Amino acid sequence: MEDIKRLEEQMKALHASTMFAVEDLAKAVDNMLWYQKMQDYATVGEVTLIGSPPGNTKAQSDQDKGNPIKFKAYTFTPLGVKPGGRYPLLVYVHGGVHSNFASGSANIITELVRQGYIVISPDYRGSTGYGSQFWQMIDYGGLEVEDVYAARNWAVENMKLVDPERVGIIGWSHGGLISLFNTFFHPKDYQVAYAGVPVSDLVARMGYKGPHYQELFSADYHIGKTAAQDPWEYRRRSPAWHAEKLQTPLLIHTTTNDEDVNVLEVEHLIKSLQAAGKEFEWRIYENAPGGHVFNRIDTRAARESRLEIYHFLARHLSPPNVLLD
Repeated sequence: MEDIKRLEEQMKALHASTMFAVEDLAKAVDNMLWYQKMQDYATVGEVTLIGSPPGNTKAQSDQDKGNPIKFKAYTFTPLGVKPGGRYPLLVYVHGGVHSNFASGSANIITELVRQGYIVISPDYRGSTGYGSQFWQMIDYGGLEVEDVYAARNWAVENMKLVDPERVGIIGWSHGGLISLFNTFFHPKDYQVAYAGVPVSDLVARMGYKGPHYQELFSADYHIGKTAAQDPWEYRRRSPAWHAEKLQTPLLIHTTTNDEDVNVLEVEHLIKSLQAAGKEFEWRIYENAPGGHVFNRIDTRAARESRLEIYHFLARHLSPPNVLLD
């Protein structure tokens, strides 16, 4: 019996090692695709930023324990910008739970830089493609939020073309959660926000997701407890329970057939914002083709939905150009 258990543990370790090796290779390949896809629209940059020390240091080596983390961010500066000019900044937040800023988002980034936005997108703690240690530094709804805020601050302080008075944030799914929290906790530093199909209520989410999903959050290097064991901690990490903090112009989109973020989560967020007397804009689509990714794909309906987003952002950020079709 002990031999069988030992073999099972060895197989799990081998599987994990293989998974991280594949993710790291995929990330390296995808980095090259960014330069290829954006060469006609923007100058692409990569920077290394500093985030606060992890709240849970179990993922760090003994030598590194307690040190601030390092993470990557990508920058996109539109071609044709004028030296000495001032341009709006958009912080683009990738989703998760564990994922990264991949070139599959190039259609949206292209549309943003065509309008004259400078874009920064961080691979915050817990992102894939950087090995097992970084993967296990995940702090969902916690220090991930501050990594994204650090990327915003770096761009404002170091990119001379950025207008610090015209900064917005945009994200879908888990990126929507981080976008919401950035505006909730740093309201004076964003002029506008968009949250698409945002994860909004982790307590409810743990109830309708399966055991594997729940294990991602209750792992000892992460929250360390299930939602049943500590519902208040999961509530602390849920935007729907912080609605009273909203001060930033906000647009929310979701769809009734979302197969990932159930519409009930976003409805809870909307009702919480309404109960708090907040002014914001929202739309619940009915069975939009594409479900969870309904307005990120390359269909006519998706592009029309994105135009609604871009017009909302433009009202607050005044980019040099606004897409009309």
